[in-house]
Parts: sequence; structure tokens; C-alpha cells
Amino acid sequence: MASHEKITLSLQQAKENRGVALVPFFTAGYPHKESFPQALIDISKIGDVVEIGIPFSDPMADGMTIQRSSHVALQNGVSLSWIFDQIDSVSASIEAPLVMMSYLNPLLAFGYENLAERSHKAGVCGFIVPDLPLEESYELRKALDKKDLGVIQLVTPATPKKRMIQLCEASKGFVYAVTMTGITGSETGLSNNISSYLDEIKQISNLPVCAGFGVRSADDVAMIGKHATGAIVGSALVETMESAQDIGSFLSGLRET
Repeated sequence: MASHEKITLSLQQAKENRGVALVPFFTAGYPHKESFPQALIDISKIGDVVEIGIPFSDPMADGMTIQRSSHVALQNGVSLSWIFDQIDSVSASIEAPLVMMSYLNPLLAFGYENLAERSHKAGVCGFIVPDLPLEESYELRKALDKKDLGVIQLVTPATPKKRMIQLCEASKGFVYAVTMTGITGSETGLSNNISSYLDEIKQISNLPVCAGFGVRSADDVAMIGKHATGAIVGSALVETMESAQDIGSFLSGLRET
């Protein structure tokens, strides 16, 4: 099975068995470098796919919470090489497929061929790259394809239907449906208007559709589960970690309505 197919399968099974898949996001090395390996293990026991954030100095799609976590992680000395080494150290205990969310610069600096090889070795199955347009992604996708890894494409409420079709066809693993225009971490909650938007993407895509940005509660996750395969929760989880609350209880509670 190709690595990106592991993502798809895990999401589909979670949808069938529990009504909605859960994709937790957290920033590697935040709030402390030492806590990353255990946090990864714990989150992988509950999440159906785990999204690891690669710290970057200018995370333009992210709100204050993830910006802050990225800044602290960089100050802690977190690098992409370090993250791979940490994943290696606990790989036998990780229970869910891994994807990395990274802006393009760290991936360019690492080198695409090296990235594909190292990701395959560590068990990373795919990448989300918010600042990489489809038209400029050929070289990265070519390198990742050699190792059966995928680039997960993002669509937004402002994406025209023709463009949405292109992005869904190009995506591997799942399609990332951004629930709102703007940045991550909204505290206003999700709008009921997203239902028709998610239904449209689901009709277009042959892959699971997972929705993120502004997901904070079990009610949000339940609403998404009515119209998509899974919910992506990021800022709310990072805040839970930052306040030293129990991440297992928080994530488990997101499926309780």
C-alpha cells in the first residue's frame, strides 16, 4: 500500500466506525522539546491521522496561537532533521499515519529528494504546504511520488468550482477543506453555512474530505461529521498543551456530543 493510501484508509475506517475522523495538529517541539515524542505517541492513540507542524518564522496562514508555538519551537532549537530523529525514536509506538504541515522554505532547505527519502524512512505519509500553489508544486510532488508520498491540497470557501476540481484531482491522502477565509484559531466557531460548501467538495472529491480552521468543540466536530469525513483541530489542541491540560481527555471529548 502506498503511504498516502494509509492516510485515506485510516480516515475512511474512522468515519465508518465512529462517525467522524479526527486529525489533530500540533507544533513539533512546543511547548518543550522533551515533550514532543510522548505527545506524538499520546495523540496518535486518539487521532486517526496526526498532523505535525514544522516550525517556521513566518507562518502566514496561522493565527496567534500557532504563530506563538512556532516561534517558541524555533527558539527551542527545533529543526526538520531533529523532528525526523524524534519520530524515529518512537516509531514503534505511533498508532496513526503521520502528515507534516510545513511552509515551503524548510522543505526547500532540506532538499526535495532528501525530504522524500527521510520521510519514507520515518513513516511520514504526506505533506500539507499552505504557501505552495499547485502550479508550482511539480518538483516537490515528483520527488514525493517516487516514495509514494502525497501532497494534500487545500480548498477554501473562495475557491471557484473549476479550481476546486483541479485541486481535488491533484490531492493525495485527503482534501483539506478550509472552513473560513482568514487564519487559523478563530474563536467565533463554525458557521452553519459551511454545510453546503463541504457537501460540494465531497461530491467532487474521490478522497476523504477533512475540514479545519476554527474547530474547537465536540459540536464543531459533530457538525463537520455530517458533511465530511473528518475534522482537523489545531489551535485548540495547542492551547490545551500550552496550559498543561490532559491532551488525551481533550481529544477524546471532541467525539462526545
